[in-house]
Amino acid sequence: MTAAAPIRAKRVLPGFTLSLGTTLLYLTVVILIPVLALVLKGADIGPQRFWAIVTSARALAAFQVTLTAALIATIFNAVYGLLMAWVLVRYEFPGRRLLDALMDIPFALPTAVAGLSLTALFSANGWFGQLLAPLGLVPVYTIWGVAIAMAFTSIPFVVRTVQPVLEDLDPAYEQAARTLGASDWTTFSRVVFPQILPAFLAGITISFARSLGEFGAIVFIAGNLPFKTEIASLLTFIRLEEYDYQGAAAIALVLLMFAVILLVISNRLQAWAARYRGQA
Repeated sequence: MTAAAPIRAKRVLPGFTLSLGTTLLYLTVVILIPVLALVLKGADIGPQRFWAIVTSARALAAFQVTLTAALIATIFNAVYGLLMAWVLVRYEFPGRRLLDALMDIPFALPTAVAGLSLTALFSANGWFGQLLAPLGLVPVYTIWGVAIAMAFTSIPFVVRTVQPVLEDLDPAYEQAARTLGASDWTTFSRVVFPQILPAFLAGITISFARSLGEFGAIVFIAGNLPFKTEIASLLTFIRLEEYDYQGAAAIALVLLMFAVILLVISNRLQAWAARYRGQA
């Protein structure tokens, strides 16, 4: 008897080689080449000139505004995003699916349209601004307006990162905690939150990184006042308009370094989350 011919396993994706090649080509053209060009342009500046650009008074002020507003937006997103994910997962109410769909609006809405809408809402005669104006709290053309725009564009990252983890949690642990007499807060803080913590940290890290790179939604509501509401990405754009390519490259390179650091942190947190769920 002749030995049976081995059965070749079918690939899940037909044309894997072509698909992989197309993906790598797209990655190279759209991401790697521009990043490499930015790094090479920054390397041509020289360390002394690079340091002088990024430590100038205007650049430092722009970095400070960007980091401060991104931190404010991230703190808000951490609280609001966690609550929204909890509501969408744990409660049934009319309009829940619509609310769930609305969480993706910042992804679909052009950032310039978002900036114009936020400016109209929070200006002195806007729907929200006219309520805040008597209190002396008009966010437009202040760092708070910058933070609002950043929070709007980055809130889905927290919601969409925490939501699937909450959906996969085994309710038996919460039921056991309540059976043992634990209060709702104790059950959440000692049972639920430790299980969603890795995903929660990853979500807020991505949210912070997204806020650092936001541009379109901010330029309208910020007013772009140097040393007050001018963000680093806008300063990069201004340097390009002034044909100061070295200055633009230096500032953009600093933002790129921030993005890479946050990307590494996010990947480590996601790997930790995967190991945590596997151990659980």
